[in-house]
Amino acid sequence: MFTKILIANRGEIAGRVIKTAKKMGIKTVAVYSDADRDARHVELADEAVHIGAPPSRESYLVMDKIIGACKQTGAQAVHPGYGFLSENEEFARRVEEEGIVFIGPKHASIAAMGDKIASKKLAAEARVNTIPGHNAAISGAKEAVEIAKKIGYPVMIKASAGGGGKGLRVAYSDKEAFEGFTACQNEARNSFGDDRVFIEKFVEEPRHIEIQVLGDGHGNTVYLWERECSIQRRHQKVIEEAPSPFLDDATRKAMGEQAVALAKAVNYQSAGTVEFVVGKDKSFYFLEMNTRLQVEHPVTECITGLDLVELMIRVAAGEKLPFKQEEIQRNGWAMECRINAEDPFRNFLPSTGRLVKYAPPKEENGVRVDTGVYEGGEIPMYYDSMIAKLIVHGKDRLEAIRKMREALNGFAIRGINSNIPFQAALLAHPDFVGGNFNTGFIAEHYGRGFTAEAVPHDDPMFLRALAAVANRKHLERASRISGQLPGHEMEIGADFVVVTDLGGGNTEQVPVKVEKQGGGFEVTMGGKTSRIAFVTPLRDIVIRGTFDGEPFCAQIERKGLAYRVAHNGTQIEAKVLTPRAAELNALMPFKAPPDLSKFLLSPMPGLLVDVAVTKGQKVMAGEKLAVIEAMKMENILTATQDCVVAEVAASKGESLAVDQVILKFE
Repeated sequence: MFTKILIANRGEIAGRVIKTAKKMGIKTVAVYSDADRDARHVELADEAVHIGAPPSRESYLVMDKIIGACKQTGAQAVHPGYGFLSENEEFARRVEEEGIVFIGPKHASIAAMGDKIASKKLAAEARVNTIPGHNAAISGAKEAVEIAKKIGYPVMIKASAGGGGKGLRVAYSDKEAFEGFTACQNEARNSFGDDRVFIEKFVEEPRHIEIQVLGDGHGNTVYLWERECSIQRRHQKVIEEAPSPFLDDATRKAMGEQAVALAKAVNYQSAGTVEFVVGKDKSFYFLEMNTRLQVEHPVTECITGLDLVELMIRVAAGEKLPFKQEEIQRNGWAMECRINAEDPFRNFLPSTGRLVKYAPPKEENGVRVDTGVYEGGEIPMYYDSMIAKLIVHGKDRLEAIRKMREALNGFAIRGINSNIPFQAALLAHPDFVGGNFNTGFIAEHYGRGFTAEAVPHDDPMFLRALAAVANRKHLERASRISGQLPGHEMEIGADFVVVTDLGGGNTEQVPVKVEKQGGGFEVTMGGKTSRIAFVTPLRDIVIRGTFDGEPFCAQIERKGLAYRVAHNGTQIEAKVLTPRAAELNALMPFKAPPDLSKFLLSPMPGLLVDVAVTKGQKVMAGEKLAVIEAMKMENILTATQDCVVAEVAASKGESLAVDQVILKFE
């Protein structure tokens, strides 16, 4: 076994590998860029080596620096994590040539699976289901119909040079295949100057389901069940779970056996993942193989009780797999939410900056948090937006969903925005709860973006009741102040009005009666009386307590005169006033926000990589104005109307804050 390994990565995955290495008694070496000097993985490792400037192409992607760090520290092996150099065939080969062990598959296996066309040929040779299709030139519509019949309807007719939805038809019959081929050919000729068309099977209501495989250097290969990864936004996974709510045992076994056959065909020696697209009729077809550890590996670890990182290290050290296929368990249900630094209410734009508050839920009762950050740390703009992975394990799917909703309620992040409200909305959606979804789920239900209205709370009065009790507890504390004149002590009434800001100068006023009862309060609102007790102090953002005897976890904080209350993804801002104060509050004039139409503001913190206009230039609606880069994302800002540039307020290469002025218009 190795005595020292280097982790060629950063963030949560570096911390995850370090945790297992420590458990195994192996010393660890971290590498870091300037931006990660104070990062969590640097602190966790036994040693750390600086490898360059913040951009990954100058640090985490420079093979020479990582190999140099191995030699400098005497690390015998390198774990690449995921992303960066993890699937780089040349890096794996060079590491091996330097006498360092690559904790992952052999470079030949990475190469074989890295080419999508070659991997599909290999899969077909290994008798793995591949999407049926005809890739050669088709002479005419009649031949297209014959091919479509052989493949089996529905089929997808696609222009070879297609893109943007042009030159694409789905046919469910001979007539549609005949007409669709002709239409596609004409569209392709007119749009791309290339009338070549191919046909392949159209997978209806596709799901993205992947099989975890594991092979050693002694000819043993097994599969560790499947992961359901269909909840995706722009091809990025958002929620993953194991097992899949869609598969039956026969399909699960068939997919697992095919994944093992493919792994054996490329002499696969490590943890890897074979991805399939699965149709609504449970037909499944090979997509690609990921020759590395996946982001979502913890859900597999939860249901099998295995440590995948430990197994990767043991296999790399030459050990045999310690179990056979029939010995692999499948217990309960696991779910993972990716907690990202992005603002779901502003089209998921990256959110960078300092974590003013970072308090993940406790790791107990089946809750696990894999993270690479800490309170007070910075979320840099140079890398991906992941803050943490929140994983839960329950006895069944409904328990896993309940635990995940509760864990999200108890996850406090301040200083930057996160996608927690969006995750909460997904978990509450009836189609998700019922397991009725496919890869188009988010596009179908949130195609126009995500708004606060998209997260209706099942009991809106609950949030207002929490604000009323929080206010009552604050008043109680104030009533105990010393030095009050005898006979003039502060008295707390029972009648209040909860005033909720609805935006645009509109408010909602709800009368409420709050009366102390034993260790809690009776709250009467809308003709209904409930009993609320807090068991954690109000100085904590995350408040736990009971509501009519049932436990709850919510987030409550004071913002000026208002209380911000969040629960199950819904957030309100409410003032709790006396009836007379509420009357007067209703008379307050509304101050409309300033007109910012003459400014181009940065929608996110990031690097201004291009300013496409100059002072005095006339700009037409839709024209490119500037490009901002953050967290591997390029955001192109365009003109919303015809205008003239009056001033360029920011220069190329400048780091921008959110809402910073870039351009002014006349």
